[in-house]
Amino acid sequence: MPTFPILSASASMHLVSFDIFRTLGFPNTTVLKPDQLLRHKPLLQEADWVLFPEYWQLNALVYGLKCRVFPSEASYRIGHDKVEMTRAFQAVAPEHAPWTLIEANGPEERERLWSIMPLPFVAKLPKASMGEGVWLIESRQDWLRYCEKTPVLYVQEYLPIDRDVRVVVVGDRVLAAYWRTQSDQGFYNNVARGGRIDTGPVPAVVTHLALRLARDLGVDHAGFDIALVDGYPYVLEFNRLFGNQGLGQGSGLREAILGYLESRTEPEDPDGPAPLWPVAV
Repeated sequence: MPTFPILSASASMHLVSFDIFRTLGFPNTTVLKPDQLLRHKPLLQEADWVLFPEYWQLNALVYGLKCRVFPSEASYRIGHDKVEMTRAFQAVAPEHAPWTLIEANGPEERERLWSIMPLPFVAKLPKASMGEGVWLIESRQDWLRYCEKTPVLYVQEYLPIDRDVRVVVVGDRVLAAYWRTQSDQGFYNNVARGGRIDTGPVPAVVTHLALRLARDLGVDHAGFDIALVDGYPYVLEFNRLFGNQGLGQGSGLREAILGYLESRTEPEDPDGPAPLWPVAV
């Protein structure tokens, strides 16, 4: 697995966390339960960062209390729904997005998509993770079963792969990248569905694409899933809350997060904060 430089961090920041497990060992951090949000408004407003809130807390924290949250608001908004995520990918990197059609789930739309998509193809629920809510459509019966389970029709071309790459982006850098090989049942590469981790070399074209997408979209904590077809990368999705099975010991996840947050914290001098992303000159 490639290694990447990590910023050092101090305990100078005051942090509030809503996820005790993802912030174990973080210095100067107050841990709250999500339902304590409105009981600790001054604490939240005075914090440098609010870490890992629930999605339903986002509006109150960002717009109501004017808190700075990590992961970024974009990580939450885009990562919450595969339909919106795919459209974001199509906006910034259409050449790296698999052919995807999205329609309302009505009788005419069902028939139109069925007539357009060559078999086999992939169908997904808008909100699912860990390989759940993903179907390989090989027959009319498969298609009808999927249509009865989804509020929106989301279909995607089938890519001829037996593995993909998980690229973990934290802040503005790649922390780790590893292969996920297909499970024994076939089709699924997700570790949660039986996929296996392979720490062999990952082509730079894959990590470059993940970092480009993260920077273009403002996503700062995500596991990007990218497929390679004849050496060409296609982005499948990203997960804001990724598993740590493939990170290994000593991956430096905590240090990477703390270093990134410190680099983005308001300085005390009058020159103002550093820009969110590097500015080209």
